[in-house]
Amino acid sequence: MTGKSAVTQTDWSKVDAHSIQPEEYQELPEWTDEMFQAAEERVGGKRAPRGRHSAGPNKISTTVRFDSDVLTAFRATGKGWQTRMNNALRDWLKLHPSG
Repeated sequence: MTGKSAVTQTDWSKVDAHSIQPEEYQELPEWTDEMFQAAEERVGGKRAPRGRHSAGPNKISTTVRFDSDVLTAFRATGKGWQTRMNNALRDWLKLHPSG
């Protein structure tokens, strides 16, 4: 990054050019578990969720191959396409019970 940021007024080119010297490490405290727990991660100015969301106890990760047109059609429906695909398969099972 070069120049000054309009948001922070930081001269990023100066920051990028600086290399930390050994004596500067004395200024940095060792992070404790409490510090990590209290830390707040931000992405794009918004608080980022911690960890991965829970898929629920009945979800199983697997690898399946679909025809590209089928996958493209579901992905084109936007966020939540995997849930909609799961629901479509569940509806098919209702119409075609095994046995």
